Amino acid sequence: MALNKNTNFKSDFDRLNVELGKLPPQAVDFEEAVLGATMLEKDAFLNIADILTPEMFYKDINRKIFSAIKDLAVESESVDLMTVTQELRRRNQLEEVGGALYLAQLTNKVGSGAHIEIHARFISQKYIQRELIRISSEVQKKSYDDSEDVKDLLDFAESEIFGLAQGAGSRDSRHIRPIIDEALKQIEEAGKRTDGLSGAPSGFSKLDQITSGWQKSDLIIIAARPAMGKTAFILSMARNMAVDYNRGVAFFSLEMSSVQLVKRLIVAETELPHDRIKNGKLAEYEWEQLQIKLEKLYDSPIFIDDTPALSIFELRAKCRRLLSQHKIDIVMVDYLQLMTGPTNSGNREQEVSNISRSLKALAKELSVPIVTLSQLNRSVEQRAGDKRPQLSDLRESGAIEQDADMVFFIHRPEYYGLTQDADGNDTKGLAELIIAKHRNGETGIVPLKFKKDLAQFTDWDSFSLPEEIPGEIIVKSRLSANNDSHSSTDSFLNEQNPDF
Repeated sequence: MALNKNTNFKSDFDRLNVELGKLPPQAVDFEEAVLGATMLEKDAFLNIADILTPEMFYKDINRKIFSAIKDLAVESESVDLMTVTQELRRRNQLEEVGGALYLAQLTNKVGSGAHIEIHARFISQKYIQRELIRISSEVQKKSYDDSEDVKDLLDFAESEIFGLAQGAGSRDSRHIRPIIDEALKQIEEAGKRTDGLSGAPSGFSKLDQITSGWQKSDLIIIAARPAMGKTAFILSMARNMAVDYNRGVAFFSLEMSSVQLVKRLIVAETELPHDRIKNGKLAEYEWEQLQIKLEKLYDSPIFIDDTPALSIFELRAKCRRLLSQHKIDIVMVDYLQLMTGPTNSGNREQEVSNISRSLKALAKELSVPIVTLSQLNRSVEQRAGDKRPQLSDLRESGAIEQDADMVFFIHRPEYYGLTQDADGNDTKGLAELIIAKHRNGETGIVPLKFKKDLAQFTDWDSFSLPEEIPGEIIVKSRLSANNDSHSSTDSFLNEQNPDF
C-alpha cells in the first residue's frame, strides 16, 4: 500500500519504521555521545567501564572504536582523539570506521562527559532488548524444528536468559559511610535480642551459639554420605524454624515428593511409629494424638516445592515469586547434585561448579541464607579410623567448598559400628555436626541426638560447650552416655528406608 505523502511523521525514524518495518532497539546518538565523551575527558571511560562492553554497541564502527578505547584504558594509556586514531590505524581499522574525520566529529557532538553514565545505561538497555529479541527468535526457530528435544530447548532458553540477567545485574560501588550505618544498625538490633542471635535460628542451641543463626546472603552446604540423615536433619531444622520461631521456610525437594516429606514431619511431630503412619493402622487415641500435635504444623510457614531436576533458573524464579508473596527467611534445597545447570556447561564438574556459583549469587541477590544438601564421594567409606568426612570428600566439584560460606558434615559413628568414642563413652544415637568451614567464624563439632525411629535430630541436652570453640575441628570427648531406648521400629526403618 502506498504511503500518503502528506502524512505527518514525528521523525525520519518513524517514517523508516512505517516504510521498511521494525528496526531493532538502538541508541546510535547515545553511542556517538559516549564515544565522543571518552575521547574528550581523561577519566570518562572509568565511569562506564563496568556498564558497557563493545558488543553492546549497535553500529559496527562504533563497536570497533569502543573496543580500541577499552584496550587503551586497560593498558593504562591515555584516551583521546590522537591515541584512539593511532590505535585504530595500528589495527588497520581507521578507514573502516570513517577515518580521523569521523572521530573528530564524535568529539564535536558533546560538550563534556557529565552525562556519560546515563547515556551508557541507555545503550545497555537497548542491547538487552536486542538480545531478548535474538533469544526469542532462536527459541521460536528451534520450537518449529521437530528434531529438537524439548528439554534441551528449555535448557537453552533458560541458560540464555539467565546469562543475560546475570550480566545486567551489576551493582554500583557505595561509599563506606552508609554501609557502616547499615552494619551498626544490624549490630544494635542483634544486641536487643535476648537470644544473642543476629541471624535466623536453626533451633539447635549449640549450633546457634557458634553461628549466631543463619546469616543473610550465606550459602550453607550440609554434606554427608547416604543414610547419615541429611534430609532428616534439614527437615528437623525446617520444623524448628517454622514452628518454634515462625520463620518462613522455602523447601525445595528434588529427591522426595512433598507428601513423603510431610509424612516424615508428621512422624517426628507426633512421635507415632513410622510403620503405623505408613499403613494407617492407628488406634483411636493415636488419631486424637495425631490431630492435636499437627495443629502447630498446619499453621507453620513452610512452603514445599518438589519439582524434580530443578534448574538454577527455575529455582531463582520460584524463590523470587515466593519472596514477593510471603515472608521467607531461609531457602533449603535437597540436594545440590540433583539440580541441573545449563547444557553448555561442559562436563559434570563444570556443571556442578556453575550450580554452586549460581546458588551463592542467588543468596546474595535475595538476601536470605540458602542451605543446600550435598553428597560426599566414596573415599569416606575407604578411609581407616573414625571415617570423619573432610572438605576434599565433597562430590564432583571443588567449587562447592570455594563458594560456600559454611560447610557442615553429618557423621554418625554408630553407622560404622563405632559404639564408643576414644574415652569409652557410648555413641549410640550420637550425630556429630562437623563445622569444616566457617568463613566468618570458628569451626568445631556440635553433638546432636539422632532419633532413628522418628528420623529426627535434637539437641544433645547433656552436653555443654566451652565458652570458646577452638579454631580447628576437635573431637569432643565429654559425652555422657545416651540411655534413650529405641523402639522396635528401627528394624523396619533399616529395611524399608535405608536413607531414613
